[in-house]
Amino acid sequence: MGIAVVDLVVLYLVYKNGKHPFQGSLYSTVDRFVQSRVESNLVPFVTVFRVLVNVKTAISILAVDFSVFPRRYAKTETYGTGVMDFGVGAYVMANALVCPEARGKDIRGSKISHVFKQLISVWPLVLLGFVRLASVKSSGYHEHVTEYVVHWNFFFTLAIVRVVASALLALFPVDASWLLALLIGGSYQVVLETTGLKSFLLHNNERTGFLQANREGIFSVVGYIAIYMAGVQAGCYLMQSRNLVKDWIRVIRNLLLSSFVLFFALYVCQICTEPVSRRMANLSFCIWTVAQSLFFLSCLSIADLLLLFSKAISNFSFVSASWCPYQNRKSLADEKMRKNMDLCLVQSVNRNQLLYFLIANIMTGLTNVLIDTLNSNDVLAVIILFFFFFNGSLVLTAVKYAV
Repeated sequence: MGIAVVDLVVLYLVYKNGKHPFQGSLYSTVDRFVQSRVESNLVPFVTVFRVLVNVKTAISILAVDFSVFPRRYAKTETYGTGVMDFGVGAYVMANALVCPEARGKDIRGSKISHVFKQLISVWPLVLLGFVRLASVKSSGYHEHVTEYVVHWNFFFTLAIVRVVASALLALFPVDASWLLALLIGGSYQVVLETTGLKSFLLHNNERTGFLQANREGIFSVVGYIAIYMAGVQAGCYLMQSRNLVKDWIRVIRNLLLSSFVLFFALYVCQICTEPVSRRMANLSFCIWTVAQSLFFLSCLSIADLLLLFSKAISNFSFVSASWCPYQNRKSLADEKMRKNMDLCLVQSVNRNQLLYFLIANIMTGLTNVLIDTLNSNDVLAVIILFFFFFNGSLVLTAVKYAV
């Protein structure tokens, strides 16, 4: 809050004393800014959202093994919400926002061949899933059965979600993704309430046979498919071409309204059915994940817009704004800034998400093998986490440029 006040004061002083293209009163300046154009080939706040979800996930999967990590941030046992609960749902949402269907890419060839190509394309996820399974079982790495089940892991979930979603989007229009999300999530919740599935998932202590041993992982895929379809619908809206500031202001307004509507729907859903449960990926969990994601996106987009406004009124090219004001002539500083963006760690993580996630998992495993995380004191734990994140970023950058 204090930094925000200081920023606003500095912004006002820059406006009063600087030479900027929007001369006149503050009202006329804002009005002309709203009517101005922006340059951007990407939607910057979607990129930042995807990167922050990945970074938060990478830090959390190791930090949760230390006692310094607050337990309220960890994954919940049965019902409730935590930072890591949001992380798994947001990861699926982040992938859906920029999938080919959301970006308007046409299907080449028959729909069956398209689905088959998607089935082939997920082989890295399946391979990583089996590699993780083999490494965990062979090393005796500690695992929570109700969280990770016996043989399942999140790589398998991502692979199945992608293939099933591709099949659905090949059969139904992309614009109907929100309806599919609602039908899938709603139908799954009805099955949980009217059959013995909920009791089977939560209260059955037997782990004999593949289905019983991995029941939470297998059945929760349905909820993640619903989240993915909702993400595709949001991506279709966000990826539309827009060049005017006022159009992006309208997008921010719609994101905020949608998130508030979903939070109200979440309140009603929890009263009528049950609280949020990541373990089952129930309807409440799906609504909560999408609502949080849209609110998160709206906050990031507001920050981007404020930075763009600061850049416009200060007329200073090196203001770190994701958007650039439209100009007929490109300045040397703007060109240099665009080249620097390619070297940015944000872009590296955004373009290599699976590699980053893989590096984070490998380094987490190595850290747990070399260090007794459960009995480490808080100071040592924080030092290790800083070292872990810094080296993970270095490894990603090195691999990127080596490739």
